[in-house]
Parts: sequence; C-alpha cells; structure tokens
Amino acid sequence: MDAKKYLIVGGSSGIGFEIVNELSNRGDDVYVGSRTSDKITGLRGVQHLRLDVSQPPDLLEGLPEALHGVAYCPGTIRLKPFQRLTREDFLEDLQVNFLGAAHIIKACLPNLKNSPTGASIVLFSTVAVATGMPFHASIAGAKGAVEGLTRSLAAELAPRIRVNAIAPSLTDTPLAASLLSSDEKRQAAADRHPIKRIGSPQDIARLAVFLLSDTASWVTGQVLHVDGGMGTLRVFR
Repeated sequence: MDAKKYLIVGGSSGIGFEIVNELSNRGDDVYVGSRTSDKITGLRGVQHLRLDVSQPPDLLEGLPEALHGVAYCPGTIRLKPFQRLTREDFLEDLQVNFLGAAHIIKACLPNLKNSPTGASIVLFSTVAVATGMPFHASIAGAKGAVEGLTRSLAAELAPRIRVNAIAPSLTDTPLAASLLSSDEKRQAAADRHPIKRIGSPQDIARLAVFLLSDTASWVTGQVLHVDGGMGTLRVFR
C-alpha cells in the first residue's frame, strides 16, 4: 500500500508531535510545519517545513503536489477574568487558533484537491466552547470560530475533502504546563473529569489519525469531544 502524505502544522510538540509519531510509525510521509524541528529529527518519513502561524504564507513551499490530509494543531490557553482581557489578547487567540488555520488550509487547498482518493482536514477546538467555563472567554470565542469554520468548510468542500474538529479537555502537554505545575493542581484537574484523569496527547492523537485516514471516510462536519466526560457528564456519588 502506498504511503499517504500529510501536513501536520504544529507537529513538533504536544498533540501534534504524537500525531506525527503515529503517522510515521504507520509508514506514511509526514510534513511538519513548525518553528522548531529538534524533536522530529530522525523520525522515518518526516520532513520539516519552517513555519510561523502568526505570519502564515500565501503558498506553502516544499509540499508534495498531492496531500491526503492536514491537521492544524497550534493553540493557546489564555485564562483570564473577562475584565482583564485586552484587545491584543483576543486578537492573538484569534490569530493562532482561527486565522492561522484558515490561512494554512487556503494555502494547501490545491494540494488537497489533487489527492486522487480525497482528503481530510482536522482542526482543534476545546470543551470550553460547548461547556461554559469561567475565565475562558477569549479562547472559547476563538475556538468557537474554529467550530464554525469546520462545519462551513465541510459543506463547501464536500464530497472530495472531509473536515472535522476535535474538542479536548485539559491535556498533559507543554502548552498546559502552567496549569499542571504541582501535584495538587494535577489531582484537582483530574478530579474535575468523570474519568478522573487528565488527557494524554496520545488520547487525542489517535482520534486525529483516525479522522485523517480513509477509515473515517463517512465522517465530516463533526466536532468530536475527547474530554474524559467533562462536556456531557455530571457524576453524583
């Protein structure tokens, strides 16, 4: 079976890196768009494209003519009382989470359309969009825009290109390090989830790889929650 070709933006850390690792282990060819490449050096079939999503390019050089899928993984975690959020806070969250994704998709859309078997796009939201949480106004607003983009593009690009999003809860990544900086914080975070643990990057990456693959060929326009039950369950003892 021929190797599939994927672009993983933000694939040098956290969930993105685990997606890259899973795809590499399957024998696929992976192009990682990120600012750094240290962690992915030596992985089979992985190439690095230097990319800063705060200034996304109109064209992405170095990609193959045809891409089978794209995952856009960069994100922010900005937790502040609403009154303390500045215009710059809102704009940065929108740039990294929403505008960066839109620009990347637009830049590589010709490559996705060239895939002879169709293609898949995976974006990332957060449990805080559907579940109101204090101090999440900026990030929930930006990720809400991502969910709107997911559904709109899924309709516009069907049937050739599928578009889905994953909405995790708190996951043990470098991005969340300040929220998990002590044993007490980690335990409190775990206890807020019905499953009673924090999510791992692998938990999220496995779903992303499924959505990128042909196995998910009848799944599009969905926002799938991988959140330890946080978004839907209330457990009473």
